[in-house]
Amino acid sequence: MNRKTRIFCFLAFTLAALGGCSSGPAAKDNKKAASEPDRILGKAQVLIEQGGATDTAMNAGGPSVYIWVGERRYRLFLRTPVEVVHGSQYAVEGIYAQKNIDEIGDPDQGKNGYPLQDSCTRVVKKAWTSLAFDEIDADASLLRTVVKRYPARPVFLVTKIRPATPEEISAIVGDKKNASADDKIPEVEVAADKESALLVEGKTVQPAPLWEPNGGTVHCKVDIDKEGKISALESYVQLCESVQWSQFKFQPPVQGGHPVRVKTEVEVKFEPIK
Repeated sequence: MNRKTRIFCFLAFTLAALGGCSSGPAAKDNKKAASEPDRILGKAQVLIEQGGATDTAMNAGGPSVYIWVGERRYRLFLRTPVEVVHGSQYAVEGIYAQKNIDEIGDPDQGKNGYPLQDSCTRVVKKAWTSLAFDEIDADASLLRTVVKRYPARPVFLVTKIRPATPEEISAIVGDKKNASADDKIPEVEVAADKESALLVEGKTVQPAPLWEPNGGTVHCKVDIDKEGKISALESYVQLCESVQWSQFKFQPPVQGGHPVRVKTEVEVKFEPIK
């Protein structure tokens, strides 16, 4: 081996060693970030009535449990029975199914059905790491059935649930008190075209979700509070439910110089996936 060859090999090995050392922490950080659970905090809704085999399986044999976070309701998928008090506040950790399914992606862009069975399997494995193969298959099939029926309604695979702390409850109750005060403010109806001119924030043109790749246009009935924020969605079309209404804001509505609440419609266009 001549002198130039020896120098080249030395440099190559040195660079490789440095690259290996520098990439180690980054790889660990990426793995840690990927394993971080999703978290929600809100008010529990417990429905005693059973809705058939699907509900029973999702509830670990107990009643159906939901968590309200603002105006958004999360359906809990429980692997083990948990005693949850209706109306109480809870902090929940786990996997938000639809968010993780969409992050996994779909090479066919939803054109062969949503969600993919493989995506559901990966989500179940991520949430519950110690399941047997037959349990994984059963839970993945159940998850796919539920998400396929109502893709915009969040399903949350629970790994941990606990009562909210006093500090967490205080923050939630504070928001509720403000909402109660708003209920005393007069409510008026405003035509969609007039209210759209007062839109300050929020995208009325959005990419179609994977579960509706052809897109479309929907007219969503909403309530707007005195601050110009969406306080309630009254349309239960799945495309309307998929919109992140918390990102919308209108000019604070007034009538005769006094604040009012508004009932109106918002037109949202979903552009087809190409």
